[in-house]
Amino acid sequence: MKDTSRREFLKSTGAAAIGGTLAFNIGLPKSSFAANSDTLKVGLIGCGGRGTGAANQALNADPNVVLTHMADIFQDRLDLSINSLKKRHADRVMVENGNKFVGFDGAKNVIDSDVDVVILTTPPYFRPKQLEMAVEAGKHIFCEKPMAVDAPGIKRVIAAAKKAKEKNLSLVSGFCWRYHSAKRETFGRVLDGAIGDVHTVYNTYNTGALWLRDVEPDWSPMRKKMRNWLYYNYISGDHIVEQAIHSIDMMSWALGDVQPVKATGTGGRQSRTGKEYGNIYDHFAIVYEYENGVKGFHFSRQQKDCSGSYGVEMMGSKGHCVVDCGRGRHTIKGAEDWRFRGSGNDMYQQEHDELFASIRSGKPMNDGAWMARSTMLGIMGRMVAYTGQTITYDQALNSEEKLGPDEITNNTEFTDPPVAKPGITKFI
Repeated sequence: MKDTSRREFLKSTGAAAIGGTLAFNIGLPKSSFAANSDTLKVGLIGCGGRGTGAANQALNADPNVVLTHMADIFQDRLDLSINSLKKRHADRVMVENGNKFVGFDGAKNVIDSDVDVVILTTPPYFRPKQLEMAVEAGKHIFCEKPMAVDAPGIKRVIAAAKKAKEKNLSLVSGFCWRYHSAKRETFGRVLDGAIGDVHTVYNTYNTGALWLRDVEPDWSPMRKKMRNWLYYNYISGDHIVEQAIHSIDMMSWALGDVQPVKATGTGGRQSRTGKEYGNIYDHFAIVYEYENGVKGFHFSRQQKDCSGSYGVEMMGSKGHCVVDCGRGRHTIKGAEDWRFRGSGNDMYQQEHDELFASIRSGKPMNDGAWMARSTMLGIMGRMVAYTGQTITYDQALNSEEKLGPDEITNNTEFTDPPVAKPGITKFI
């Protein structure tokens, strides 16, 4: 999206919801809901915490929405999800036993059903194929970030998003900060010149260690890996792609979503070195270089008992702007000092409010271009850290490296790639 059109988008949305958004208060009594010809049916693919949350938000977004199909690799995740959702939406969770799918082929069963909207919240490895299938089947889509784990996957996502637009399907991404009222206004001001020409962006996602779940001894090797999927780079993309991508996306937003010329960086694993942590890094530091000397600096880590930081700082020719996600602060120091003082919003809910409003209005929305580009920036960062090389954006996008197997099933036999070593691991 060009700078001018993005600025107009930001101005028109601002801190307010898109006009026509439907609201539904889950605190109200729920009684005698009856599906009708205008009811939108939703299918959930991936029933973990994020998937369950997204399904809840979809049901909150419109009073005439029902959840009819669900799929997950693990029975316990599906059971926990449906029980949680039924407590909130007893009469609108209409998932019969025949519409619950457990296993690696569950996504196809949901997409091939009569649902109108699909929620894609499985691990990132599966996103390109599921997105392709959903578009081909004519479904409106919410897909959680990131969109792929490698460049070939990103190209599939770009093609699928283009086809969704041609078919007038709504496609909303899980880059939730783009739907946050305070950040919409803040980044809108930056793009309108509040700090002059932006020449430097520093972004961080420094957090602690993450979960490690138990596995059953009789599970297949791939099923065991799927239980702790985030520690395998071919399933998660590594944490710069799976988690820190939020901060990289905000960097890209601040710079008008233009692509960098090249990137250089480093990373490794120092505190999370056991076999149970697969083959991912626990820290990254990347420098993205743009035209006219603009630079973006990224720093992320997942290390226990270390200081945390989650935000974006933008320096311009006439001032600077700080977005602190941890403290919820949004400030500008420039010709006119400013601080966001408006009311906050639930960005996760906003995603679905706007998705369902677009479906109802017949004016589909499509996040495809920038959601793919932001994901590609994370992949590019991983590439330069793994190899120790300076890589151009075009080289990264045209990389033929596929991190994982062509397909992952319960019985897939795949030897995990070794932990990358800068200077030794080659760029492909």
